[in-house]
Amino acid sequence: MRGPRKERWLRFILAIVAVFLVVWYLRNLLSLENFADTVEEGFEGLPLAPGHEPESGSPPPRVEVTAEHKFMDDGLLEVNPEGIHPIYELIRRSEDAWRAKLGRASTTFPQAVAEYRRRYRRHPPKGFDLWWDYVREHAVQLPDEYDQIHADLEPFWGVEPKDLLSIRTELEAKVDSYTVGKTASSRVDVVNTSFELGKYDQLIKGSEKILDLLRDVEEHLPPFRAVFSPHDGPNRLSDYFVEDAARQAAAKGKYIGRKDFPKIDPTGWTSACAPGSPGRNKSINLDKSPPPKTTKKTFIHDHNLAMNPCLHPRHFWHHGHFLSYGRGPTPQKEMIPEFSYCSSHVHHNIRIPTPYGWMEDVLPRSDDPEWDDKVDERAMWRGSNTGIGHSSRTRWQNSHRITLLRIANELKGTISILSPFKSAKEPVGEPIEVRKARLNPGIMDVAFAGDPIMCDPETCRHLQKIFPWRRRQTLQEAGDYKYVIDVDGNGWSGRFKRLITSNSLVFKATIYPEWYIDRIAPWVHYVPVQLDLSDLHDALVFFRGDASGAGAHEDLARKIAVAGRTWSKTFWRREDMVAYFFRLMLEYARLMSEDREAMSYKGRV
Repeated sequence: MRGPRKERWLRFILAIVAVFLVVWYLRNLLSLENFADTVEEGFEGLPLAPGHEPESGSPPPRVEVTAEHKFMDDGLLEVNPEGIHPIYELIRRSEDAWRAKLGRASTTFPQAVAEYRRRYRRHPPKGFDLWWDYVREHAVQLPDEYDQIHADLEPFWGVEPKDLLSIRTELEAKVDSYTVGKTASSRVDVVNTSFELGKYDQLIKGSEKILDLLRDVEEHLPPFRAVFSPHDGPNRLSDYFVEDAARQAAAKGKYIGRKDFPKIDPTGWTSACAPGSPGRNKSINLDKSPPPKTTKKTFIHDHNLAMNPCLHPRHFWHHGHFLSYGRGPTPQKEMIPEFSYCSSHVHHNIRIPTPYGWMEDVLPRSDDPEWDDKVDERAMWRGSNTGIGHSSRTRWQNSHRITLLRIANELKGTISILSPFKSAKEPVGEPIEVRKARLNPGIMDVAFAGDPIMCDPETCRHLQKIFPWRRRQTLQEAGDYKYVIDVDGNGWSGRFKRLITSNSLVFKATIYPEWYIDRIAPWVHYVPVQLDLSDLHDALVFFRGDASGAGAHEDLARKIAVAGRTWSKTFWRREDMVAYFFRLMLEYARLMSEDREAMSYKGRV
């Protein structure tokens, strides 16, 4: 080949190589930029977890995560290691559901009546129009979301009204109750009490704030008499077959007389559980170990279902309310229409919007800094050792507050947690083992406050020895914490209102579905935690990171904390409690009427 021709071929080959190199460079540069954009975008605009930035050099291959977690019928999510960190998914689903609920809320009275009839297949109660006027005047949100009232009262719809009135009359005479009521011409007031000698001042105290709420709307309430339990916890254990017979009669629009209820099956706590349920199939022997739990990681996706001990029989071994009664009391032979401050899935007490512990705001506001100004990033809990009596004769060692103190302060051994160092675009992987001695002191500040109570002298001394005890905190001191834990006491937790009104992120563990259950969204306004606290470390480390803060998703934590405070100021106002109580008493007055049809709203819409 001649020289000029050879040179032309050489230049042509070099040009081809140069073009190839330029194309190769641009493609890799674009790929790197796309990868960086993906990382920064995270999940629904979330930032990549700190400490998980891509290393220098060629980017790792992009992972498309298609594996799904298992959303189980008992309210728990079972983690699939091939899926993304489940908290990303739980937040996204909960936000979508909350937006949908807000979007479909009735905005007019005809819509509210139509929605009521659609949900409950009957007319609203008489006075529903007056209730709607109150709702509109006071900007009460989600006017359709009162399913808890329906769930509490529905079995009583299957009971002969005359029998309900007889049961109520007998209940008024039983010790430890007080009755609130009014006539057509009188104000709402306490109309009867039945207390042990010397207990009046102590037990009547709770009625004062109840009356205060009802008197806001007493002029619109029909005559009624309602019996209240003065105690913290529920006391009317259900028999499944008795309650089911009442519900079936209600569904058919029929009544069952008190003499026609099926005979109770007195198996203690499990009497309330349906045949075939996990609870019904377990023998409750609290002196033995609880049923084994799955070794797979689980989180709550439906907090209401997760509270149900019939679906989660391990609850009987982990809560003082159950541990205090061992195998459990004898269930009620009939349906007892008694109101209480809280109720559980195995009781049929009618719950109320409890005013105990309610506060308009954390005042002064200087005691509750903004999220970014809170200086302590440990999860804090202070409280008394309530929830169960402590002695050599009780099973206090596994009660709910004792469990919290133990797992938060353990130093020996390791704990497995899901790695927080994962974006929402990659598998979460198998749990990693972390030494408790390195983790707990850095992320937990959990101690009993004051001195031991509800214990005999020997057990009190033992409790002081094995657990940390510190002085009670002021609200200003408590306000310094970004993360706070809420657990039950002798009954429901009366501090939740204060905690969710603060700018802190609340981790809540409970067995009591409260009156606002239909009107709040876990993972949007607070973080739900299982009763045995098996997911507490996983959730806390996801939001605040490990002991050094690495792996934190603080933007998500801040978002939920702020949303929780906004919810409290919008959905848990005094007016919201009045609206719930107003509607509850309209429903109850109709229920107790011998002519329920006449107590139904049939006016124009």
